[in-house]
Amino acid sequence: MIAPVVALEWLAEHPEAVLVDVRWYLDGRSGVEAHAKGHIPNSAFVDLNAVLASEPSAAAGRHPLPTPEVFAEGMRAAGISDDSVVVAYDDAGGASAARLVWLLRLLGVDAALLDGGIGSWQGELATGVWKPQRAGDFTARPWDPAGLATIDDAATGRHVIDARASERYRGEVEPMDARAGHIPGALNLPFTGNLDASGHFLPPEQLAERFREVGIDNGVDVIAYCGSGVTACHNLIALELAGLGRTRLYPGSWSQYAGTERPAALGSEPGTRPVKPLR
Repeated sequence: MIAPVVALEWLAEHPEAVLVDVRWYLDGRSGVEAHAKGHIPNSAFVDLNAVLASEPSAAAGRHPLPTPEVFAEGMRAAGISDDSVVVAYDDAGGASAARLVWLLRLLGVDAALLDGGIGSWQGELATGVWKPQRAGDFTARPWDPAGLATIDDAATGRHVIDARASERYRGEVEPMDARAGHIPGALNLPFTGNLDASGHFLPPEQLAERFREVGIDNGVDVIAYCGSGVTACHNLIALELAGLGRTRLYPGSWSQYAGTERPAALGSEPGTRPVKPLR
């Protein structure tokens, strides 16, 4: 399997790669409109809400995993088949494109983030919505449970990391979900800390040091979450890039957890987990 993050130079050497634009905005702006205004040539647009998630609900959260059938059809429409090599990008350092890359890698499909996203592109951008030809079949297959964590796992896991901005982790603001705070015991590692000032990933050794500083080393079972299971994938990809193994996503994330009566922690400290997590 290819590295989870590739540079523009790698892309130039692999013309067979299928390019995908996964721009998405928490503030409600349209990703497909951004794509139409300018995208890397020959890249299809994949809608995060329609293809990379199921309908939101209080019980499952804002971005539950898509059904295998919906995901497979979305991949076919984007020109992706079972044997494709996929490179995805956005305009936010991989914040949304990481969701697609992680889901594909979970299924064993070669996929990577384009380091630096659309901002790394050297040539002219194409306009309009590009529709690729279907390349072949993409098999609908169930999500591998080995890569997923439940709400109980997240409430009891030893190494749980929260990818949200620190002010949301501390509970100072909560613009989206039912209440503020974080899962007791979770550590705050905002996904933005995986990037340098130019929006490119830190070198693997620096990423590894970032995670080791909070007790995460190779072979450690890590559970990642965020607001709704999107930017948490950025941390999962960073962990793999750092050589620290492939770890688990809690898909429901805070949007699911906050809708329960389970305890929440506030402030900058992880907080203490209850002996018996509420169900």
